[in-house]
Amino acid sequence: MKPSSIFSKVLVATILVMLSVMPVVHAKENSRLVLTGSSTVAPLALEMAKRFEKSHPGVRIDVQTGGSSRGVADARAGRADIGMASRSLKQSESDLFSHTIALDGITIILNKNNPIKTLSNVQIRNIYTGKIKNWLSLGGANTPITVVNKAEGRSTLELFLHHLMLKNSDIKASVIIGDNQQGIKTVSGNSGAIGYVSVGAAVYEAEYGTPIKLLPMGGVEANVEEIKRRRFPLSRPLNFITKQEPKGLVEQFILFAQSTVVNDLIEEQFFVSLAKPEK
Repeated sequence: MKPSSIFSKVLVATILVMLSVMPVVHAKENSRLVLTGSSTVAPLALEMAKRFEKSHPGVRIDVQTGGSSRGVADARAGRADIGMASRSLKQSESDLFSHTIALDGITIILNKNNPIKTLSNVQIRNIYTGKIKNWLSLGGANTPITVVNKAEGRSTLELFLHHLMLKNSDIKASVIIGDNQQGIKTVSGNSGAIGYVSVGAAVYEAEYGTPIKLLPMGGVEANVEEIKRRRFPLSRPLNFITKQEPKGLVEQFILFAQSTVVNDLIEEQFFVSLAKPEK
């Protein structure tokens, strides 16, 4: 066989091997995304991920909770492709990039059987600092107050404390919880409990029969419409966080999450969508 023929066959074989290997390497590098952080954002991100995976065969998106602080830290350290945070970035986090996917709020919740209909900021502050310990003092039943507080690292805690001008060391908590579902479960099972959680999560649970009720904040009802009108005093953005300007699969998923294609998912969880349908 001529040397040129041998060379041609080797060259063709080499090209075929390269072509067979390259897609596998590409898939390993780009077909999986990891999202970590806010327990408020996570259920929404999970539903978005399921829909994205259906239209992008071979893509897998792993969604993990742990609080907004974890999401920010993981994005910065490269442990997550996208961090999830239910708050704006702080000045100390200005090296990161924030991508808002929806709006939410934080509200006080009580057990549905509690006759109290409204609480002022002063009353809430006095409850959480241990100055008011029984609902009887507020015109309710003769029932001890169970104060439910959020764990450190949760943006819901940070915003709640900021709104009431408190430090976490001021709080006299009976129960410390992590995510919204833990808070809702605790309050729904205890007639004397008080907690604060995501408006979207609370409205969703109340709509489906969980025995809780949402109190107004600053005289404004805790619902999607008031958040949409930007009237609710404890509103907040739900953000995806990246270490750098997104590109590739990360950019695709973020743009998907900010599009009208997922408005129904946002509304199903009683958050406020920002993407407006074209007329």
